[in-house]
Amino acid sequence: METYAKILMIASPIFFLFVMAEKLYGWYFKKHEFKQMDMISSLSSGFTNALKDSLGLGISLITYMWLEQKVALVNIPFTWLNVVIAFIALDFAGYWGHRLNHYNNFFWNQHIIHHSSEEFNLACALRQSISNFVNFFTIFLLPAALLGVDFKIIAIIAPIHLFAQFWYHTIYIGKMGFLEKIIVTPSHHRVHHAINPIYIDKNHGQIFIIWDKLFGSFQEELDEEPPIFGITVPVRTWNPIKINFQHIWLLIKDSFRTKNWSDKLKVWYGKTGWRPDDMNNSHPIVKINNPFKYEKYAPKASSRLITWSWIQFFITFSFLMHLYSRIGHSPNGSLIIYGIFIVLSIYSFTELMDKNKNAIWMEVFKNGFGVFVYFKLGNWFNLSSSYTSLIFIYFAGSIIVVSYFCFKEFKNELSISDSLIGTS
Repeated sequence: METYAKILMIASPIFFLFVMAEKLYGWYFKKHEFKQMDMISSLSSGFTNALKDSLGLGISLITYMWLEQKVALVNIPFTWLNVVIAFIALDFAGYWGHRLNHYNNFFWNQHIIHHSSEEFNLACALRQSISNFVNFFTIFLLPAALLGVDFKIIAIIAPIHLFAQFWYHTIYIGKMGFLEKIIVTPSHHRVHHAINPIYIDKNHGQIFIIWDKLFGSFQEELDEEPPIFGITVPVRTWNPIKINFQHIWLLIKDSFRTKNWSDKLKVWYGKTGWRPDDMNNSHPIVKINNPFKYEKYAPKASSRLITWSWIQFFITFSFLMHLYSRIGHSPNGSLIIYGIFIVLSIYSFTELMDKNKNAIWMEVFKNGFGVFVYFKLGNWFNLSSSYTSLIFIYFAGSIIVVSYFCFKEFKNELSISDSLIGTS
């Protein structure tokens, strides 16, 4: 945990700089709109996933160490060949785990966040799940275990393999010649994120595209079919915590409401998107049938709301960096409490980004929780007293600012909307 936190302390600012550089390039050179709310939502989702992983909030039903000890047929010495085999095995496992996420209703919930952005950029690469508390897919590393690949190699290769999937989330790199036959390129991954019928559930590879070509899931990006990004059941929110659990909440409701007992079970193991017929009739959901006519989620936001969202984002980022610095130096229990505070912060300011008038109560609860934690611990996670006073100023100031948006700006917008309806 401590090592991973140190990596994140270095990697997080670097990822942010790359995301910002891509956005500025698109805005300045390509005249593309700078969609700030989508960017904040994506980066905030990255916060939640990094927080979960750095605190070790997850379990594996089968650990690789156990698998290696039980089934290894040979033992490969610690060499470069070992590293290469481990990387290929990890990518093979990643392909099948990724593909299963797309084909099963239950597993789709832990992957939906990654596809939820209706943009395709480096920021959306950071939309990673917090709903995958249980890892089912270690079993796909069986080939590496059979060959006796040391678990320490897998532990080293895994973060490298993950970070290597960041760069190809962009629309600004075209096709890459002979590399298109070997590795996953931006063109391949644009297909994967598209909701055009011809592109759906294609190109599941993570580093090597060869798996898709071997197992029949490859689709080339076509010039005559520009990809439209997102998911066919749009999430319609900037709140990454809500997005993480929207799909499973739908499954729970469908399983409870449907009258057919076999359908109550099939909801969970059926193909992604499957719903009982009676649910489609009695509780229909919005689904995109023609991606070229769909209007993306983009509620109009004032410059004040955008500015405040960025302020909240950077303050939360500061809290996250401080938490990373405490890993290995503070009890795990207090770190989890800190993590809860950060999650509450993200939930609160992304609810405000959605222009939810009830966001004020979430802000009050979050800050109240922060005050309670301070007095319970006697300090703010070992932060100096001078910084602690700034935190209390932030708590008070944020409630005032969010009150302005919820009770005045959003109310005025509603009044204008109501008056337009009344005169129509």
